[in-house]
Amino acid sequence: MADNTQTAKVKNSWFKGLKSELRKISWPKWSLVFKQAAAVIVITVILGLIIAGLDKLIQICLSTIM
Repeated sequence: MADNTQTAKVKNSWFKGLKSELRKISWPKWSLVFKQAAAVIVITVILGLIIAGLDKLIQICLSTIM
């Protein structure tokens, strides 16, 4: 019985420490997160299209050679 109480105190102390540390973090604003996520998505799509275009071009060139 005493062991369960000791374990509960340790867990409670750990969660209090975690909560305290999370409050110290400087979280970014949602507008900044949204802008950066949008930039990543746009750049990913553009690079995907460039790679797909190059792949198609190489495929066409190889098919005419062979």
